Amino acid sequence: MLRKLSIAASAFALASALTSVTAHAGTKEVVAPAVEAPAEEDPVSGTLSLMVDTHFISYGADTWAAGTSWDDPLFHPSLELTLKLGGGFSLIAGTWWDVNDNAETNIGDNIQEIDVWGGLSYATGPVTFTLLYQAWNYGSEVEEIVDFKVAVDTFLSPYILIHGRVDSGAAAGDTGVVGVLGGSYGFEAGPVSFSIPASVAFMTDDFQGGDAGFGYVTVGLSASVPVPFLPGDWSYSAAVNYYHTDDSVIPNNPDDDFVTGTTGLTLSF
Repeated sequence: MLRKLSIAASAFALASALTSVTAHAGTKEVVAPAVEAPAEEDPVSGTLSLMVDTHFISYGADTWAAGTSWDDPLFHPSLELTLKLGGGFSLIAGTWWDVNDNAETNIGDNIQEIDVWGGLSYATGPVTFTLLYQAWNYGSEVEEIVDFKVAVDTFLSPYILIHGRVDSGAAAGDTGVVGVLGGSYGFEAGPVSFSIPASVAFMTDDFQGGDAGFGYVTVGLSASVPVPFLPGDWSYSAAVNYYHTDDSVIPNNPDDDFVTGTTGLTLSF
């Protein structure tokens, strides 16, 4: 009799266990692994540059006639902002200043020139198209520019730039067009980023006060390194660039061949 009761109790316990497992299996909550949402990219980005240059070169023209001298440094701060609109489109706005005591200024406080620009870019795959309107302000005179650039994010970063002067303002030359073909090779060595840029330019008649044709060729070397002790994404850079200009197309340069230098800090955000 006790054996039958023991068998019955065991059977009841097994049935209860099976019922319990079945009930829990039917109501168990399955928790999916947490998926982190991708970080939202800030639609606004920009660069602030605080650069000191040995020369002010404007499409091959040695603006302050420095020639082969590095004795009179120029301060050139600039700021550019980019607003992403979606679909590959972005709005661009910026400004660049020429600050020195080389001449009596019409603007004040050694500010010889204030350039401002605005426009639109469109990126598709590795190709970016950029159209900008620029106003180069010398105080009482304004030189107006329309630039169109096609750049490809690939080996040697090639680009084509069509620079059109639509109002000469105080420029030495006339309205016209400069075509620039350029690119650069970049590489890194530890924390230092190097770049070797090069470009060649052709211009229309009287753009820089001379004939039409080949205007200049330039090649350079630049290096930049992060500055970790400053708040934000700062970098320090230095560069040299060699220019060869054609005196029949750019007749007002004191020297046809010269080397320029630049150095300073850049904040990216």
